[in-house]
This record gives sequence, structure tokens and C-alpha cells, in this order.
Amino acid sequence: MISVNEAFSILNKITFSPKEKEVFLLESRNNILAETLLSPINMPPFRQSNMDGFALCLHNALEYEIIGEVKAGDENQQELKPGQALKIFTGAALPDSAQAVIQIEKVAVTGNQLHLQEQVIPETNVRPLGSQIKQNDEALAKGTFLNAAAIGFLAGLGYTKVKVYQKPTVSIVVTGNELVQPGQPLPYGKVYESNAIMLQTALYNAYYVEVKLYQVNDDFENTKAVLDKAISENEIVLVSGGISVGDYDFVGKALESLQVETLFYKVSQKPGKPLLVGKKDDKLVFALPGNPAASLTCFYIHVLPTLQRWSGMAISYESKSTRTLAHDFIVNNSRDQFLKATSMGRK
Repeated sequence: MISVNEAFSILNKITFSPKEKEVFLLESRNNILAETLLSPINMPPFRQSNMDGFALCLHNALEYEIIGEVKAGDENQQELKPGQALKIFTGAALPDSAQAVIQIEKVAVTGNQLHLQEQVIPETNVRPLGSQIKQNDEALAKGTFLNAAAIGFLAGLGYTKVKVYQKPTVSIVVTGNELVQPGQPLPYGKVYESNAIMLQTALYNAYYVEVKLYQVNDDFENTKAVLDKAISENEIVLVSGGISVGDYDFVGKALESLQVETLFYKVSQKPGKPLLVGKKDDKLVFALPGNPAASLTCFYIHVLPTLQRWSGMAISYESKSTRTLAHDFIVNNSRDQFLKATSMGRK
């Protein structure tokens, strides 16, 4: 049996070379960017009004002549002379001949005459060319997680496709003669199978949505055949149950027969002690305990960081945050203890 930190060390030594693929922006969501992207344009690509108001060609008086208007999207540039103004709307392009924008609440209008309450300094309410990002500056770094904000930002720069790291293919193998699918009658001595949908949900929540499911009986040949198929068809295989040392636990023997190298078996943690991690060529097998709480604990502590590293994410198995205990807790064993917790500020 090894410590949790020793298990982390072994997993950390596994190197991954995730494949890259070019995808449309919408398809890139919840993936990791595989290239550093530079901005192909200045953003904004023109001097832009921050307000609904009037664009001014400044002079010393408070009176201006209104000679027209410019809306967001207008392409024509009107030339202003000192003392002239254009009605302008938020997001519209500011003519080069205008030095400032006065918001509509601070003026009085009579016909085509504009009266200011006070003098305006240059660049008031103006977003300068390239103030958000300049052409050829770094837009997003390689390794960035592509969430809605990142994708919207790239679309605003004109990107339609990007390169992302391809996620590993994942499967779940469920073992146990005692298991019955929910919705079916429950015979005496049987229990409803819940680990598959639990792990699948955890994978979905982490943005791994292409998951294959396999079911095996507590029989050596069947276990071996199904595991062989799962390993050949997927890059990461999660096995639920059958890894203990009972007479009908065949997973360990089947993996050994399939020449899966055991990286470690049994971790000094509670729950989740009977965890086995194996490797065959470039494939990984996580044989998880059958107990749902132990299985899910092993998933979050050992499996998920491995999936994320394989997907191109820079992440640590030892990431930590602090929580306050709601009550006293006494540890009655020497194993590392994993407890349920809630996010800070939530009940």
C-alpha cells in the first residue's frame, strides 16, 4: 500500500502527448487551446464612442453647430470643423476630426444648436483605437480553457477556427452479478447499479461527454474479454468494482492476464483504499472500488486530474483550498481522510 502523495508522484510521472485538432469556434468550447493566438486586428478597430451624445470638434465656446449624426455601423466619416458637432450613438465610429464625446444628459439642444454646460477635455468618452487589444498582441495563450468568454472574445477578433487538444476517449466498465438496472424489479440479494451513471455524470460535468459503457458478469473469462475490448477501444478505462480480493473479484487477475502493468494498488486513503492504476502501452486503467462514495472520491482525487493533464491542462494533483469544519472530527485511523465539503459561502 502506498501513500496518497506517492500515488500522486507516480501519476505525475506519466507523460502525455495530446493530439491537436482544428475545430470551429463553437466546437472548441470546454477544450484547451493548443496554440497561442495573436490578435489579427486592433480592438476596437476604430476610435469609438462610449456614450450616446455628441461628437465634438472642440473650440473655446460652449455653443456648437449640429451638422449630422453617426450611428453604430455607419461607414462614412464626416469632417468636422472647430465648433461643429455630430449626434453620435454608443459604439459608433468617432470621426478623426472629433476630439471628444459629451453625453446627451449634459447638453441642451435647440434646433441645430448645441449648448454645453461646461468645457470638455479631449478624449472624454472615447475608446481609443486598439485600447482593448492591439494588432499582433497576444490574444489568448496556449493552454487556455475555452469558456464562453474566451470564445466570444475570439469571435470579436474575427476568428472562426482554432486548434485545441483532443480529449482522451473514456469508458466505464461496471462489474457485479448483484447489480440490477434502475427501473427493473429488485430481487432479494440484489442492489440497483448506480456507479455508471454517477461516474458518467461526473465526466459530463468535467466536459467529457463521449463515454462508452460496458457491463460484465463476475466471471473471469467474461471480465477479461470485456476489459480487453474496452482497453482496445479507449484511452482511459474506468472499472467499477471487482478489484478487491474476494473469490468473485476478477478484475485484478484479468488485467494481469492482459499484460496491464500495475503502477500501484491500494492507497492509504479513506474512502478509496482498493484503487488500482495500470498501464498498457499508451492506455490507462483505473480500477475503482465498488462502493459509490469510494469510487467517486477516487475519481475526483486521481482520475479527473489525469484526464485534465491528458487534455492539455496544466493542473496539479495536490491543489488545495481551505474549508472550515462545521463540527469536531476525530480521525480513528492512519490513512488520509477525504470528507465531503461545500464551496465557501454556500450551504
